[in-house]
Amino acid sequence: MEQDFSFFKTVMPESRKADIYLGCLGGSVFFDFNQSNGKLISLCRISFHGYGCCEIADTANSLNLEMSQKLIEEIEKDKLDQPKLTPLVIEIIRLNKEYIWTDALEEYSLLD
Repeated sequence: MEQDFSFFKTVMPESRKADIYLGCLGGSVFFDFNQSNGKLISLCRISFHGYGCCEIADTANSLNLEMSQKLIEEIEKDKLDQPKLTPLVIEIIRLNKEYIWTDALEEYSLLD
C-alpha cells in the first residue's frame, strides 16, 4: 500500500481505555490497541471522522507474536517509522475488517 497515512502517537480521555493510541490522516482516524498478557496486540476500537467510534474489543483478532513485537518496537520510538508501521496497522485492520464499517474503511483508503 503506497498511501502515506502519517501515523502519530496520541492520548485519549480516561473513559476511552486502551494500552496504545495512534491517529492518522490528520486526526481523521484513531486506533485504540490493547496488549494481552501474551504480548499480542489487538484492535479494541477505531474511530472515523464522520462515522463515530467502532467498538470491536470483544471480537478482535490479534496480530501474531512477531508482528505484535514489531508494532510495540515502532510505537516505542520517538519518531515513528511510517513504512514499517503502515503494514502492521493495515494487517490488524485486515484481520478485523468484518467488525469495522466497510464504508469508513473505503472512504479513508484503509483496505488493501
